[in-house]
Amino acid sequence: MKITEVEAIYLRLPDLDASQCDGTQDTLVIRIHTDEGISGIGEVDSSPLVAKAVVDTPPSHSIATGLRSLLIGENPFEIERLWDKMYRGTIYFGRSGPALHAISGVDMALWDIVGKASNRPVCEMMGGIFNKRLKAYASALMPETIEEAVAMAEGYVQQGYQSMKFGWGPIGRNARFDEAQIKAIRQAVGDDIDIMIDAGLAWDIKGALRMAEVYEKYGVYWLEEPVHSNDLNGYRELADRSKIMIAGGEQEAGRLAFQRLLDEGHLDIIQPDLGRVGGLTEGKRIAYLAYDRHKKVVPHAFKTGILVAASTHFAAAIPNGFMIEHTVSSSPLARDLVSREIEFKDGYVTVPVDRPGLGVEMDEEVLNRYRVN
Repeated sequence: MKITEVEAIYLRLPDLDASQCDGTQDTLVIRIHTDEGISGIGEVDSSPLVAKAVVDTPPSHSIATGLRSLLIGENPFEIERLWDKMYRGTIYFGRSGPALHAISGVDMALWDIVGKASNRPVCEMMGGIFNKRLKAYASALMPETIEEAVAMAEGYVQQGYQSMKFGWGPIGRNARFDEAQIKAIRQAVGDDIDIMIDAGLAWDIKGALRMAEVYEKYGVYWLEEPVHSNDLNGYRELADRSKIMIAGGEQEAGRLAFQRLLDEGHLDIIQPDLGRVGGLTEGKRIAYLAYDRHKKVVPHAFKTGILVAASTHFAAAIPNGFMIEHTVSSSPLARDLVSREIEFKDGYVTVPVDRPGLGVEMDEEVLNRYRVN
């Protein structure tokens, strides 16, 4: 089997609001074709057109080469070697950032091809299925008012979610409002529902310590990215002094960044985004860094059903995976791009072990509707 084409497809909602921290408004989909008629899909979580350039750009020299040029004619089954070829071929402008983001989507699509060609699910191809069911938490942006937050939380419970996360929005503007909001959410859903808060880099270490105490009072399961992602000293102090679990890592790319978060930042939960970190191949390496340090892994996934599917297979195929992010965005990219979603019921997703590859396919009509040529 040989790779014949690598497509980097930019999708964008016509009414995109760039002031919102919402990754479901646009995305970059990778589709790889082979000479045997099997194609695979992946997704990149980045600035889509920047990552698209990494795929499409023609060669400049041996370590400054676009991914498409590196992959045409290659055997998609040689995933580890191709990952290394892409990493080395982009060293001059890569090693992290958009280059690894783009590699992530390509790697995901290669795993999809190999699974389809072998008639096996990706999680099995990655080494085995540790969990066939995974808790899925409803993930949403924090609304501006307490009334909206309560209504959303009650709605997620009615939909069957046993865990939910609210992030960004007004968090960090006013400590009294933040406490009133989490208090109202907790009262609305009761004590048996896991609530997580994504602070969106809202505070310095002193502010984060104060709010960690507040959130602990209301049984928040984890506090995510309370300080700047570069503030490893702040992460370490917060993790060492707080009883609440500290999570982060969605903005990072590559295992070296996660090694620093674990060893220098002392995070309790790391959140690799498979559309950013280097795909499933690098994601598994990161998961075992955490496993060796007895830390948990919950993949970040605030995109379309492609990334949700990859995250499901990933979390199922590692020993320290137990939960995935499940965006409840109303964006048609998040809701409609894949024609057959991963099954969600009673707070859990079921790993699609009866479907080859990632187990999802794109709806071509939706793809063409939002495709930007």
